[in-house]
Amino acid sequence: MTPTHRRYNPLTDEWVLVSPDRTERPWLGHTEPSEVEHPPAYDPACYLCPSNTRLSGDENPPYESTFVFTNDFAALQPGLKPSAVEDGLLRSETQSGTCRVICYSPRHDLRMSLMEPSDIEAVIDLWQVQTADLGERYRWVQVFENSGEAMGASNPHPHGQIWASDALPTVPDREDAAQRRYASEHGSSLLTDYLAQEESGDRVVVDGDEWTALVPYWATWPFETIVIPKTPTHRITEIDEASRASLAEVLSDSLTRYDNLFKHPFPYSMGWHGAPFGESDISHWQLHAHFFPPLLRSATVRKFMVGYELLAEAQRDLTPEEAAARLRELPVEHYAGR
Repeated sequence: MTPTHRRYNPLTDEWVLVSPDRTERPWLGHTEPSEVEHPPAYDPACYLCPSNTRLSGDENPPYESTFVFTNDFAALQPGLKPSAVEDGLLRSETQSGTCRVICYSPRHDLRMSLMEPSDIEAVIDLWQVQTADLGERYRWVQVFENSGEAMGASNPHPHGQIWASDALPTVPDREDAAQRRYASEHGSSLLTDYLAQEESGDRVVVDGDEWTALVPYWATWPFETIVIPKTPTHRITEIDEASRASLAEVLSDSLTRYDNLFKHPFPYSMGWHGAPFGESDISHWQLHAHFFPPLLRSATVRKFMVGYELLAEAQRDLTPEEAAARLRELPVEHYAGR
């Protein structure tokens, strides 16, 4: 048994406690409800399906591929007049931005893990187009997806979101500083060097032609993965056609393995981190995607970030090497078919 130890995350300058023996403890706590595995291809009550009316009263077009609209309940609003408050330790500032919803498919029943790679390519292309558009006006563009009820998805229809803001949010700000510092000290990219160090394969899950998906050495969530391009790439907008096809294959393979782990639709939150816009020097940045799935022991038992995690530091119950090995051993044919 690997002894309890801490691992350093150079991307965020944080530590994570690894306690492998805790996977043997009994569990009598909360379990997640089983999600509907076979939803209909079209749901007349779904506000994301083609031609349906949303709560705002707007009607979706009869779209046949992807579809984007401004979130009817956006957390960010454009055009706010800049203002700030500074009163000792009390500080605040206005935050302008926008939020968009991106539907991956008109099919209500297609999670990305069930989509063909060619259809995933269309989603990647949409991420690129939307990021380029919003990057002309905002410093940060956050592409992300919450999949499954366990990660707060309010609708099972395959969709993600894009939030754009004037300010650089906390997590990408820390990644920006860490990568800039590493490039200054070593003259190279932090994640490019890290990927080269992972050639042994102990934590690699999928090794594609141009992309690698692996459980990072410093992973916090049980089956967390990071997807990194093999060539220098600063933003998602830089991905060319060949790289897009390779990425679609890696995403398809990775998400299929997730579902196959417990033979259940695997919940996760994912998001892309690339260089902020409006910066004169982005040479230190390497594009990457984070996948944070909460499930730990089964389809109904999840990892909770509470207590010690909230008050001290992140903690995980199985080693990244074990998690990667379990994912690698899974078949790439989806248990439910495709």
